[in-house]
Amino acid sequence: MTRSSPLLALRAGLLARLAGDAPLAALMGGRLRLYDEPPRGAAPVYALFGPSEARDDAVEGARRHRHAFALTIIAKPGSARSALEVAEHIGARLDEADLALSGHALVFLRLKSLAALRDERTGEARATLSFEAVTEVAV
Repeated sequence: MTRSSPLLALRAGLLARLAGDAPLAALMGGRLRLYDEPPRGAAPVYALFGPSEARDDAVEGARRHRHAFALTIIAKPGSARSALEVAEHIGARLDEADLALSGHALVFLRLKSLAALRDERTGEARATLSFEAVTEVAV
C-alpha cells in the first residue's frame, strides 16, 4: 500500500476549502488563483504556496506530521490593500478550519502570522501568511 504525502494531502485540502469561496474569487479577479509557481504572464492578484515543511511528530504510536507552511499573496505595485484583503480572507477561512484530507486526518490548523512587504525590485505588494498544522496518517 502506498502512503500519500502529508504535504500534498494538506495542500489538496487547502485548495478544496478555498475553491468554492465566491468572495475570495472576487478579490482575486473572478476565480481562485493559488499556484505552486508564479504563473507566466499572469497579472496579480494571485497567491503562491510558499516554503513548506512536514516533520515527523509521532505520538503514542500514531503517525503524525507537524507542518509549517506559508502562502504568499502577490498584488500590483501600489496595491498593498488588495494583498492584505486577500490574505486576511484566506487567514480567516483557514485558521482552525476542519479540512478533509485524503489518507490523513487534520488534527489542527492555525494561522501563526501575517506579514506585509513591498518587493523592492518589482514594486509589487506582498502579504505572507504563515501557518502551522498537525496531520495524522489515517488508519
